[in-house]
Amino acid sequence: MSDRIEIIGIEAFGYHGVFDHERQNGQTFRVDVCLDLDLVQASTSDDLADTVDYGAISNLVGAAITGKPYALLEKLAGSIADDLIAMFLDVKKVSITVHKPQAPLTVKFHDVAVTVRRTR
Repeated sequence: MSDRIEIIGIEAFGYHGVFDHERQNGQTFRVDVCLDLDLVQASTSDDLADTVDYGAISNLVGAAITGKPYALLEKLAGSIADDLIAMFLDVKKVSITVHKPQAPLTVKFHDVAVTVRRTR
């Protein structure tokens, strides 16, 4: 199967991190979602019922970012991936990348990102 839906750069403010100051002050996180699923029916029917709702996906991701704080990006990414696989039964594979561009590193960097993949 080569069909894919991607939503890149869902952004929200959250309080994830290992350090107290990260959990107190928070920061902006970005999430990329990649879903592998069969889109043949949707590509012929033009009916939302034959695909996944991008709005519902975005809302789930936004709620995860702004919701319960986790120490690790791995946990946040895994939680989002597991929720998407559970919610959208037509999704065969999901890849979630969580970006933390203001991670507390002592060297200059552009971005820190963690990617998790789940398969049904």
